[in-house]
Amino acid sequence: MLKKIGIGLAALLAVLAIAIATRPATFAVSRSAVIAAPPEVIYAQIHDLRRWPRWMSYDRMDPAMRRTYEGPATGVGSAYHYVSARVGEGRMTIASLTPNERVGVQARFIKPFAATNQVEFTLKPAPGGVRVTWAMQGRNNVMSKTMSLFIDMDRMIGGDFEKGLADLKTLSEGEARAASAQPAPAQTTPAGAAS
Repeated sequence: MLKKIGIGLAALLAVLAIAIATRPATFAVSRSAVIAAPPEVIYAQIHDLRRWPRWMSYDRMDPAMRRTYEGPATGVGSAYHYVSARVGEGRMTIASLTPNERVGVQARFIKPFAATNQVEFTLKPAPGGVRVTWAMQGRNNVMSKTMSLFIDMDRMIGGDFEKGLADLKTLSEGEARAASAQPAPAQTTPAGAAS
């Protein structure tokens, strides 16, 4: 009886190992939203890591998240290290920029699972505003391949991206409305000019 259980367990583990080995070596997740705001308003929220807690879904999951900023205030080399009981630990670094069009980020996750992924935000003109796409890609290690057998990672991560984009939309559109509601500066006539 024990021999049959052992053989059955070994067969089950062999099937599981084959299933894990055949999972894709890489992954990619992306979501998009159209935001009715100028690209420079949206870009300002993304390329400045100090603004991320206002819209980034992961930053908003834990109000007690501790952040340490490093490097320049904005732009390439700007980085922050985060530690959170709910989100884990990691480091985000701005890796590349095309002003008002693209922000590339290296996302290094330390806990609960180690991984380094590439994140990209792209801004493109679209009917009704700017289409912002938030994408992440990386390699699947053994742990992520195993998890993907039981959890739909695209749905899980994609849902977080959708929440973040919705908050980015609300924030950017609110700032654009506030800026357009401000009166234009009064023009002055230079001294001695005819009126």
